[in-house]
Amino acid sequence: MKTHAPLPDAARLNWVDRYAPRSLQPWLKLGRLDRPIGIWLLFLPGAMGLAFAIAHPFFANNLDGTARLLPPQDVLRYHFPWLKLLMFAIGSVLMRAAGCAFNDFVDRDFDAKVERTSGRPIPSGQISPKQALAFAAGCCLISFLILIQLGWLTIALGAGSLLLVAAYPFMKRITWWPQAWLGLTFNWGFLMGFATVTDTLTLPALLFYAGLIFWTLGYDTIYALQDIEDDAMIGVKSSARALGRHTVTGVSLFYGAASVLTGVAAFLAGLPQLFFVGLLLVTTHLFMQIVRLRPDSSGERWEPALALKLFKSNRTSGLIWFFSLLAVHFTGFLNT
Repeated sequence: MKTHAPLPDAARLNWVDRYAPRSLQPWLKLGRLDRPIGIWLLFLPGAMGLAFAIAHPFFANNLDGTARLLPPQDVLRYHFPWLKLLMFAIGSVLMRAAGCAFNDFVDRDFDAKVERTSGRPIPSGQISPKQALAFAAGCCLISFLILIQLGWLTIALGAGSLLLVAAYPFMKRITWWPQAWLGLTFNWGFLMGFATVTDTLTLPALLFYAGLIFWTLGYDTIYALQDIEDDAMIGVKSSARALGRHTVTGVSLFYGAASVLTGVAAFLAGLPQLFFVGLLLVTTHLFMQIVRLRPDSSGERWEPALALKLFKSNRTSGLIWFFSLLAVHFTGFLNT
């Protein structure tokens, strides 16, 4: 059954349904361009990786092939890589579209049985499975052309991300924690952004990446609450189902780990107090999500609209993290 109505988790007045030609709407919806929150959550870790690299000392290669640690005053002479930020933004749109198309191809039978996803382009018959695969391949090809501009380590990391993307749709079939795998996948851009600037990976960068994994584990557990009943009926696993009545406690621990690990990373990287002011704001924002995350009186049912709203609010968390790192760079740069 074909439909051009807005999908349940898209804004009623989203730009695709309002302005895009009818013939393009199924393709844009396949790539989730009617729901840009996923693009934001994929883009922001990469942006943070760029900002984290430019905000703290990193290794530079000497002519003899050895490496040396640049002091903060030398790091601050680097200008923020705005062109690379733009490349990451475009790549995020393309890889989000590719990943969603592949995910919908794999999950097409499941999606047809879930109320929230039954109207997606593949289960509704607007796009065939083969067309969806061709769409995903085309997005990957364009992304590759961007990737090869970013250095060998970043290219290798980008190639490795394809394994994470390809495996994700199958995780909900084999583990109760597919949200953890999504955390590995969605935040891989942080490592790529950091490597793009530094051509290396450091312990602080790896710890910050680990913190972002827990962030995703938290917000995607909230997102999974929308489908918890349908998932139970068709046998789809999720962290929301695994946690059950302990979902609020679980999300609290995930968000707490995110704040602690990114804070430790910043401390080891020698970031100034300004970043920790931003981190306090991030932690407060995450805590307010937890305060609002409550089931009904039975303790078993969750309000889908509230879960979606809290999930979407994580764009704000990511932006605060990013601008906190950006502020460190620019305040330091202005003082040199």
